[in-house]
Amino acid sequence: MENFVLILNIILAILLIIVVLLQKSEGGALGLGVSQDSYISSRSAGSFLTKTTAIIAALFIITSISLTIMSKEEFSSTSILEKIEEDKEDSSEPEIPKSD
Repeated sequence: MENFVLILNIILAILLIIVVLLQKSEGGALGLGVSQDSYISSRSAGSFLTKTTAIIAALFIITSISLTIMSKEEFSSTSILEKIEEDKEDSSEPEIPKSD
Protein backbone atom coordinates (compact mmCIF):
# COMPACT_ATOMS: atom_id res chain seq x y z
CA MET A 1 0.00 0.00 0.00
CA GLU A 2 2.82 2.35 0.90
CA ASN A 3 4.52 1.78 -2.46
CA PHE A 4 1.30 2.58 -4.33
CA VAL A 5 0.84 5.85 -2.44
CA LEU A 6 4.50 6.73 -3.01
CA ILE A 7 4.21 6.16 -6.76
CA LEU A 8 0.98 8.19 -6.83
CA ASN A 9 2.72 10.98 -4.91
CA ILE A 10 5.58 11.10 -7.44
CA ILE A 11 3.17 11.14 -10.38
CA LEU A 12 1.17 13.94 -8.77
CA ALA A 13 4.35 15.95 -8.17
CA ILE A 14 5.34 15.66 -11.84
CA LEU A 15 1.82 16.57 -12.98
CA LEU A 16 1.79 19.56 -10.64
CA ILE A 17 5.07 20.83 -12.07
CA ILE A 18 3.79 20.44 -15.63
CA VAL A 19 0.45 22.17 -14.94
CA VAL A 20 2.15 25.07 -13.15
CA LEU A 21 4.59 25.55 -16.03
CA LEU A 22 1.76 25.48 -18.59
CA GLN A 23 -0.01 28.41 -16.96
CA LYS A 24 0.34 31.79 -18.55
CA SER A 25 2.26 34.13 -16.33
CA GLU A 26 3.52 37.69 -16.43
CA GLY A 27 7.11 36.45 -16.26
CA GLY A 28 6.84 34.11 -19.20
CA ALA A 29 7.36 30.63 -17.66
CA LEU A 30 7.53 28.27 -20.65
CA GLY A 31 5.54 30.64 -22.80
CA LEU A 32 2.92 28.01 -23.49
CA GLY A 33 0.02 30.09 -22.21
CA VAL A 34 -3.04 30.49 -24.38
CA SER A 35 -3.04 33.51 -26.66
CA GLN A 36 -6.01 35.82 -27.25
CA ASP A 37 -6.68 34.57 -30.80
CA SER A 38 -7.04 30.90 -29.90
CA TYR A 39 -10.35 29.06 -29.91
CA ILE A 40 -10.32 28.83 -26.10
CA SER A 41 -10.55 32.15 -24.34
CA SER A 42 -7.66 32.92 -22.02
CA ARG A 43 -10.02 33.35 -19.10
CA SER A 44 -11.59 29.88 -19.40
CA ALA A 45 -8.21 28.24 -19.99
CA GLY A 46 -6.80 30.10 -17.01
CA SER A 47 -9.61 29.05 -14.74
CA PHE A 48 -9.32 25.43 -15.97
CA LEU A 49 -5.59 25.35 -15.26
CA THR A 50 -6.12 27.06 -11.91
CA LYS A 51 -8.73 24.50 -10.86
CA THR A 52 -6.56 21.64 -12.11
CA THR A 53 -3.59 22.99 -10.16
CA ALA A 54 -5.66 23.27 -6.99
CA ILE A 55 -7.00 19.71 -7.33
CA ILE A 56 -3.58 18.19 -8.04
CA ALA A 57 -2.00 20.19 -5.20
CA ALA A 58 -4.68 19.01 -2.75
CA LEU A 59 -4.18 15.38 -3.81
CA PHE A 60 -0.40 15.79 -3.51
CA ILE A 61 -0.74 17.14 0.04
CA ILE A 62 -3.12 14.31 1.00
CA THR A 63 -0.74 11.64 -0.32
CA SER A 64 2.22 13.29 1.41
CA ILE A 65 0.41 13.34 4.75
CA SER A 66 -0.73 9.75 4.32
CA LEU A 67 2.86 8.67 3.58
CA THR A 68 3.97 10.38 6.77
CA ILE A 69 1.28 8.61 8.78
CA MET A 70 2.15 5.23 7.22
CA SER A 71 5.86 5.60 7.94
CA LYS A 72 5.26 6.72 11.52
CA GLU A 73 5.25 3.10 12.70
CA GLU A 74 8.80 2.52 11.46
CA PHE A 75 10.36 5.23 13.65
CA SER A 76 11.47 4.51 17.19
CA SER A 77 10.88 6.87 20.08
CA THR A 78 14.43 6.62 21.43
CA SER A 79 17.17 8.96 20.40
CA ILE A 80 20.33 7.81 18.67
CA LEU A 81 22.36 9.69 21.27
CA GLU A 82 20.72 7.63 24.03
CA LYS A 83 21.71 4.42 22.24
CA ILE A 84 25.33 5.59 21.94
CA GLU A 85 25.46 6.49 25.63
CA GLU A 86 24.08 3.06 26.57
CA ASP A 87 26.75 1.37 24.46
CA LYS A 88 29.50 3.39 26.15
CA GLU A 89 28.19 2.48 29.61
CA ASP A 90 28.15 -1.23 28.77
CA SER A 91 31.82 -1.43 27.93
CA SER A 92 33.93 -0.44 30.94
CA GLU A 93 37.24 -1.12 29.21
CA PRO A 94 38.51 1.04 26.38
CA GLU A 95 38.49 -0.59 22.97
CA ILE A 96 41.65 -0.99 20.94
CA PRO A 97 41.14 0.00 17.32
CA LYS A 98 41.69 -2.81 14.84
CA SER A 99 44.33 -2.26 12.19
CA ASP A 100 43.95 -3.53 8.67
